[in-house]
Amino acid sequence: MPRAARPAASPAPSSSRRSATAAAAARAEDDAAEKNRPLVEDIRLLGRILGDVIREQEGKQAYELIERIRQLSVAYRLKRDTQAGKSLDRVLKNLSGDQTVSVIRAFSYFSHLANIAEDRHHVRRREHHERQGHLQEGSLAMTFERLAQKDVRADDVAKTLAHAYISPVLTAHPTEVQRKSILDAERAVAELIERRDHLHTQRELDENEAMLRARVTQLWQTRMLRYSKLTVANEIENALSYYHATFLRQIPKLYRELEHALPGFDIPSFFRMGNWIGGDRDGNPNVTAATLELALREQSETALRFYLTEVHELGAELSVSALLVQVTPEMQALAERSPDTNVHRLDEPYRRALTGIYSRLAGTLHRLTGTEALRHAVAPSTPYGSAEALLADLRTIEASLVSHHGAAMASTRLCPLIRAVQVFGFHLATVDLRQSSDKHEAVVTELLALAKVEPRYAELSEDDKRALLLRLLNDARPLQVRGASYSELTESELAIFETAREMRERFGPQSIKHYIISHTETVSDLLEVLLLQKEAGLVRGTLDDGASAALIVVPLFETIGDLRNAAPIMREFYALPGIVELVKRSGAEQDIMLGYSDSNKDGGFFTSNWELYRAEIALVELFDGLRDEHGITLRLFHGRGGTVGRGGGPSYQAILAQPPGTVNGQIRLTEQGEVIASKYANPEIGRRNLETLVAATLEATLLHPTKSAPKAFLEAAHEISNASMAAYRNLVYETPGFTDYFFAATPIREIAELNIGSRPASRKATRAIEDLRAIPWGFSWGQCRVALPGWFGFGSAIEAFLAADPKQKKERLALLQRMYKQWPFFRTLLSNMDMVLAKSDMGLATRYAELVEDKRLGKKIFASIQAEWQRTHDALTLITGEKRRLASNPALARSIEHRFPYLDPLNHLQVELMRRYRQQKQAGEVSERVQRGIHISINGVAAGLRNTG
Repeated sequence: MPRAARPAASPAPSSSRRSATAAAAARAEDDAAEKNRPLVEDIRLLGRILGDVIREQEGKQAYELIERIRQLSVAYRLKRDTQAGKSLDRVLKNLSGDQTVSVIRAFSYFSHLANIAEDRHHVRRREHHERQGHLQEGSLAMTFERLAQKDVRADDVAKTLAHAYISPVLTAHPTEVQRKSILDAERAVAELIERRDHLHTQRELDENEAMLRARVTQLWQTRMLRYSKLTVANEIENALSYYHATFLRQIPKLYRELEHALPGFDIPSFFRMGNWIGGDRDGNPNVTAATLELALREQSETALRFYLTEVHELGAELSVSALLVQVTPEMQALAERSPDTNVHRLDEPYRRALTGIYSRLAGTLHRLTGTEALRHAVAPSTPYGSAEALLADLRTIEASLVSHHGAAMASTRLCPLIRAVQVFGFHLATVDLRQSSDKHEAVVTELLALAKVEPRYAELSEDDKRALLLRLLNDARPLQVRGASYSELTESELAIFETAREMRERFGPQSIKHYIISHTETVSDLLEVLLLQKEAGLVRGTLDDGASAALIVVPLFETIGDLRNAAPIMREFYALPGIVELVKRSGAEQDIMLGYSDSNKDGGFFTSNWELYRAEIALVELFDGLRDEHGITLRLFHGRGGTVGRGGGPSYQAILAQPPGTVNGQIRLTEQGEVIASKYANPEIGRRNLETLVAATLEATLLHPTKSAPKAFLEAAHEISNASMAAYRNLVYETPGFTDYFFAATPIREIAELNIGSRPASRKATRAIEDLRAIPWGFSWGQCRVALPGWFGFGSAIEAFLAADPKQKKERLALLQRMYKQWPFFRTLLSNMDMVLAKSDMGLATRYAELVEDKRLGKKIFASIQAEWQRTHDALTLITGEKRRLASNPALARSIEHRFPYLDPLNHLQVELMRRYRQQKQAGEVSERVQRGIHISINGVAAGLRNTG
């Protein structure tokens, strides 16, 4: 800051004031230490056990080497001991291949174990606050307190929930590095750590530690990496493990909390799970009609086996005798219909009824999935035709219990089971279908050519395409020619639509509801999917004669250009004859998906978020009219990733920062990669994250935390966006040699070879940044600790903004500071950027830059990156007033401080192994050990950073 601009110096504080300040700081530090004492103890325990296991498994010498590296890394990172840094570098460079892999495994597993300890501590602190009566931000309790303070009535909340739709959507992920075997072992460790808080005797603690030792030994002896490429079936299995661990039990608990907060109101099942795995074909040739059927079948089996287990347990609990307590006539009739004729249960109507329900569920399981129930008191009987029929039987039992003084018995297991059936049905989660618009165009082109309708559809103008597609949607006849030979693409795509129709008939209409069109650029992209639905019988009738569509056609606007065209495209789509009526008859819902990933890769962090913000406002303005005139509801679907560069960051703040009117009780958002494990592997953490989505949606809808931003804020953001995008594109797309730098200075090549996803890392067989999928793009920058997609361009933009009018520099800075304090969009953006900068490390990034063979190019580009990092750091300090990163988030700052000394060796070793590996590849002598070491380091760094992918 220039000397003249500094405020006048304050008088020096007196010694008494200084000592009081120092005492207060010391007390705060002591308080923080006491709060974190259980966390530190857990980490020490797990670290000690891991050390013992390493000593036992690898030998004393290996253990002492790892301990030496740990001590040097801690001294270098926390104590700024440069001599320790030089010693660390020397030790790491001189490791043999076997030693390197052993060290990498040790530090990777420590990252995993530290995550478990941190998750437990989060739950522990929340439980402490709840016992003290302190409400926490993001909790439903805090949300209902805020609603009450603003005089929002319970019936208003209930009305909002009656029309709400909230859905986290799990997606497959080309950077998901966790094996299910590892996840299962880590869940066991988490359960044992949680149990320690409730043990009292030394014998109990010793037994617990022995079990922890067994699980850590299991981890050490379990292969961290896959030998073969992950299949779609593996991805489905991985995703379903989170239903077993968290969703099936925690979502009913979430509803129960809402019921307690809104007594007397019926809470509809507005919160539902979504899934892309098995249905997302965009860029993934391994997803087919067969994987779609597999996904639905596996999901159904997961739900039905859960119901079977709960019904079996209920049978054990509801031993109520008719000799002692009456039942309703409906309940008695349900018992009489049961095939259970066991004489020992003649006076136990609930048990007989549940045996009958179990037998019907077993029959349902066999009909829908072809598998058998594990236990049979009686043989499987008539399958349920729908989840509603099962629900009716369970409601009969509930009504009888409640009306005969048995409500307490209903509340513990039966009511959560009823809610689970309402939420999950026989399908578990709604599977979305997704494909790129160019694939649809190719299929339609072939169909029309073979049907002699139009020989060159793809070459038509947009207006001619629309006219032709509308005419065909008004023609009841199909386009497919019987006996004709179609290309593999057309056969595959048509099979998806046919299978979707069959799956909806088998598992219910909620099983598949959405068809997402990647790269939506024109209105004809939407009409093509309607036409393909018509071919499979998913569109019934014609546009001018009562047509309805089974699947919501969901445009995905991804690039900066697409986002700017989103509202105009939707306006033109709804202006077409018959479209409004079609949507109304199909449920009057319109989902629109917004892409955070490609927009970021296209225009950089700030511009991506700004264009998303503008697109949302424009879409809300359009759909306000459609809602008022036709009752059509807009639901925005946020394609968020793990990294901040792909829309990641705390969901609560992200939802509250949405533009005014964009939530309105409706939101879908993707959950991806390591974020899924981080959020949902631990059941308590999982419920907290699910609760946060509901709390934020209610607050965004009923409290209107975001008002229309002042014109000055919008103009400033637009100016910053233009400058930020120019700086970003200048580096990424206009700097000669940048692509070479990226492929050399990050582990993108090694990531592409990992067996960590069924989807290729690039859409095409090129090295062009445009063709690279956004997920490995962000993942690679995170691994080398640059995290470029989460901040680059902002510093230059702020510099340009302040310099645009030198006479108004003070006023312009004051405007930015007001935007930070008063505008949730801007504040959340800067908060996320703050976190990214805190997790980046330019010192470590220098080591990666040294991998670039053209040393001059490497130094030049890295210098540009480093200079922009400093500009962005300084800009954040200017605007927020916080000189240290994460000053407003001390918990995360402490986590990073303790975690990063254990991450540093992984990065150092990753660089060294990448250098060796690339030299070996050039010589044609690749070492499997070196490759394995790189891949394990990628796993460890991803676990340590926590929000990757």
